[in-house]
Amino acid sequence: MVEEARLEESESYAGLAPATDGWFVINVRDAAWITSDAFGAACIFEGDVPPFPHIGFTLGVIQPGQPSGMYHREANQEDFLVLAGECLLLVEGEERPLRAWDFVHCPPGTDHIFVGAGEGPCVIFMAGARTGWPEKGIVYPRSELALRHGAGVETETSSPSEAYAPFPTWQPGGPDDSAEFPWSGRS
Repeated sequence: MVEEARLEESESYAGLAPATDGWFVINVRDAAWITSDAFGAACIFEGDVPPFPHIGFTLGVIQPGQPSGMYHREANQEDFLVLAGECLLLVEGEERPLRAWDFVHCPPGTDHIFVGAGEGPCVIFMAGARTGWPEKGIVYPRSELALRHGAGVETETSSPSEAYAPFPTWQPGGPDDSAEFPWSGRS
């Protein structure tokens, strides 16, 4: 029998995260969030301990012109569903406009990142395989397209700390509650 996970306030995030292994149910309003002036806000369902060993899930919220992170490729599959708003997908050196309900599949090794577009926030549900992570690694390639959108590195690296060095670290907190999100009014 699988036990229910214990949810606790996280020191790393604003909100609740699992503190033990097991099944759990949580509303996005109450879940763990982090925020960055550079990269928007992210709901991290798994927390720090225990991590999800097979698949990771994140709900990202980015504003127009704001990248969701740095242009990169991972050794595992990643998939994305735009739930609301608009964004640009930068993928393999190309730019693709996306809107609500567009689905993106990135096989292992696909260079990609999202940049907010349109008039308001974009909400993206993100899922990524974790097999062999972090040993299999990540690469942040130099891309003129990504650099033009503020989502690129000057020199290719496989170090997340190098890729994100120019930016402040993520802080506990969620997206601006003034936006019309289904989870507005977070506690």
